[in-house]
Amino acid sequence: MTPYEGYVYAYPHKTAYRPLDPRPALSEVWAGERAGALYVHIPFCEMRCGFCNLFTRTGAPEGLTGAYLDALERQARAVRAALDGPRFTTAAFGGGTPTYLDARELTRLFDLTEQAMGVGLREIPLSVETSPATATPDRLAVLAERGASRISIGVQSFVDAEARAAVRPQKRAEVEAALDAIRASGIATLNIDLIYGIDGQTPDSWRHSLEAALTWRPEELYLYPLYVRPLTGLGRQDRAWDDQRMELYRLGRDHLLDAGYDQVSMRMFRLPGPPGPPGTTESADYCCQTDGMVGLGCGARSYTSALHHSFEYAVGARHVRAIIDDYVRRDDFGVANVGFALDEEERRRRHLIQSLLRTEGLSRDLYRSRFGTDVLDDHPLLERFPGWLTADASTVRPTPDGLAHSDAIGPALFSPRVRALMEGYAAC
Repeated sequence: MTPYEGYVYAYPHKTAYRPLDPRPALSEVWAGERAGALYVHIPFCEMRCGFCNLFTRTGAPEGLTGAYLDALERQARAVRAALDGPRFTTAAFGGGTPTYLDARELTRLFDLTEQAMGVGLREIPLSVETSPATATPDRLAVLAERGASRISIGVQSFVDAEARAAVRPQKRAEVEAALDAIRASGIATLNIDLIYGIDGQTPDSWRHSLEAALTWRPEELYLYPLYVRPLTGLGRQDRAWDDQRMELYRLGRDHLLDAGYDQVSMRMFRLPGPPGPPGTTESADYCCQTDGMVGLGCGARSYTSALHHSFEYAVGARHVRAIIDDYVRRDDFGVANVGFALDEEERRRRHLIQSLLRTEGLSRDLYRSRFGTDVLDDHPLLERFPGWLTADASTVRPTPDGLAHSDAIGPALFSPRVRALMEGYAAC
């Protein structure tokens, strides 16, 4: 089994979604549900990185960003009307690159989100994604003034040659200027994303990027394995690449632990400190296993306990552009369009996957209170993943080796139904 089967950031994946027929009204979908998280999606970037498989398009013809914000406001008003007094406890602006918008457009984004959704973004943890080219002082000033408590920047590598190999054409001087500007803005939490497994990367060059990132003493660091094969590395065998990534993962993990960081998941490392605002996007009032999320924007997903839903999904440039063009013309935002209904068995799997891929693991009491059974009776986890999971009376959690193999554990827990739908989507 490869340790890099796939990154599980949500279950089920959007390739398991299908058009809903009939399309349910959002007022029915959200009846009795708690919408704790708010996610706003901006699908624009200044470039398409070679490893990117996100829903985003490069550039935007004149007028498109304004038309997108118009549609976002129409959607926000329709969604709020369907919710029963939403009390959001955490929020994020992602993409794409939200700071692709200029300072004036960012101000409008904050205004429409707060006014249409009835949420005070200064009062809850708010994370915003940015890039070296768009983390400019004027944009950052808007984020800081309007309540952003965390900013995440995709650096990927501090070695220019590695950035080029990942089709991320940037100069280290540009990266450093952006990081200086973020620190000068006063935003409480800085997260830096780095990637390992890039063609030509060595343990020494990986250590160099880690040390460069630590110069800014970021409150958080995410270490991502590269999943798209570098074009110049086609001659390598799968196992050799697996071994290279695992070596670099362990080097990065140990380096950050030695530097005083705590490991939260396979990817996430955080400086010790109290959880919640103003330092992170986590809130003591939000539980990802039990609370829902409202997603605004054409690439965002929303989820309740029983239904995950979104708009159409694509990665290819032509299809993404078509979906964005359709979104900006829409007025029918009061229904769920594409999605996946979770039965009881799927709810158990989702809870399991969301819990097992973090250091603190799964609370057996929380699982039992939700489903009326013990997780180890429902799933023979210790026998299925020997050496990767451990259990005591209160918790099932990954071992250090289990965390290293999170990208194998997560996909292995997908249901046959979800696997079949994902494979069917890929065949379309």
